[in-house]
Amino acid sequence: MTWTTARRAAAALTTAALGVALTGCGGNVGGGGGGGGDATAGEGGAAFPDGPVTMLVGQDPGGSTDLIGRALADIASDELGVPVSVENVPGANGAIAAEQLAQAEPDGQTIMVFVGSLAYITPLAVGEEEAVDITDYTVVTGISQDDYVLVTSADSGITSVDDLAGRDSLSYGTTGVGTGSQLSTALLLGEAGVEGTAVPFDGGSPTLTAVLGGQVDIASVQLGEAAEQIEAGELTPLVTFADERNEGFPDVPTAEEAGYPSAVVQQSRAVVAPGGTPEEAVSTLRDAFDAAFADPSYQEFNSSRLLVPNEVAGEEVTTAWTENLSSYGALADEYGIELGEQ
Repeated sequence: MTWTTARRAAAALTTAALGVALTGCGGNVGGGGGGGGDATAGEGGAAFPDGPVTMLVGQDPGGSTDLIGRALADIASDELGVPVSVENVPGANGAIAAEQLAQAEPDGQTIMVFVGSLAYITPLAVGEEEAVDITDYTVVTGISQDDYVLVTSADSGITSVDDLAGRDSLSYGTTGVGTGSQLSTALLLGEAGVEGTAVPFDGGSPTLTAVLGGQVDIASVQLGEAAEQIEAGELTPLVTFADERNEGFPDVPTAEEAGYPSAVVQQSRAVVAPGGTPEEAVSTLRDAFDAAFADPSYQEFNSSRLLVPNEVAGEEVTTAWTENLSSYGALADEYGIELGEQ
């Protein structure tokens, strides 16, 4: 199966999931199975879940994070025995949704698909009072990781990262300030000793349009977003910013293989609840999402979008994201990268 064929299959699956998600109060209506009343939330002895669960998504509808959330919510609804409705609260790389989550009751009834860059990259671009601290929340489970890929137009004359050195001027598109797109390219150029001018856009789609139209020389975007144009020969992939080659594009080297080991940046996602959520509710939620991870339809969705599973325990996510924040901060200092300045 080609990537394009797989993407079409995933699109059909996502459309079906979205149709369910829009039924009844804008959310996913779950089936009757699943253990929804077996656990206890702790406060007042109320059973968990005590009614519908709201899943916040801090990005726009139709984007990768939104589609992942809806695919998971559809299956988790069946497992919990209550609707899991997806509510989009876009803005500030998810910070607005994270603030709403922090104000919610810590009972497991409100959760969020949390992007890792909000926890370990955005704090490097904003003031301390605006930074989101993942340790203030309860992470239920990791979900998956997106690989970033550095691309250029097939007409640019650039065929490898070696072609970037020595250019009089170089512009690179980013999907926004404080994103993995920005940091990954800045690290690679910093390590290569190449001067570049960052040009921010609002998301992957306009960034790709700018590359294809020659408005910028290169850009780092999520691999799943660029895959169709790469397969069509419209974009040339230079490197991925992952620690291993992506199975969907095994011929594309990693930045480390190209000689830039500092430029390892991936977008992670996790299901997160308010801090202080009772363990009984967290355990029930984790079981529901474990069932979703094991579902063949979700696995096909995951694979077709070139997502790397990262279905690890919440404690492991918190540790990894905290370490990422520290290491990326040190690298930004080393190469004089100011993420807030674009």
